[in-house]
Amino acid sequence: MHLIPPTFSTPTKNLFFTVLTLFLLTTQTWAQTKDPSPINFPTPKNVDNMLFYLQRDPNTNTLIYALNLKENGSINADSPIQVYWIRYGEKGQKKDLGYIQRKFAYGIDTKALGGDKYEFHFVSHKKLSFYLQRYSDKSYHASVTINNHTIKVNRLFVRIQGGSFWLPNVRYAEVEGIDEATGKPIVERVSVK
Repeated sequence: MHLIPPTFSTPTKNLFFTVLTLFLLTTQTWAQTKDPSPINFPTPKNVDNMLFYLQRDPNTNTLIYALNLKENGSINADSPIQVYWIRYGEKGQKKDLGYIQRKFAYGIDTKALGGDKYEFHFVSHKKLSFYLQRYSDKSYHASVTINNHTIKVNRLFVRIQGGSFWLPNVRYAEVEGIDEATGKPIVERVSVK
């Protein structure tokens, strides 16, 4: 049995090829914007008081954002979040941020809002407000609202491709976590320009 291809009128052919071309261009654009990192990142485990972690190219070293507690177990209201490295690319050791990293890249600025709630921003991207707050189960979580989704943040990822120490070429940032409205996992991409 031989299949005979259907015949189309010229306007139908033009419409078909236009739709096909648009589909191929859209698929190609989507594939280019997806742009995943080639690095296989570890997931931090057994980290005390971890709120979320941040990973970025060009290596597996991971930034930990953890609840900063006093000796008596209460939150340090002056500095509620501590930030440090787990240097997976070396020996997996814990290491404090350097001055430049803390002041210009991965550090955070925090403001108390009252009632066990804090607003914070990354020093390198002050446009996006994150919140640290205590929930009814007495635990603290970091959250952010992106595209009308309030997300309990688990992981941030920053895709860097080239550039220099002072001016890295940041392609995008992603926030991974749980959508507070649905309880389902969610990933939202953030513009960093």
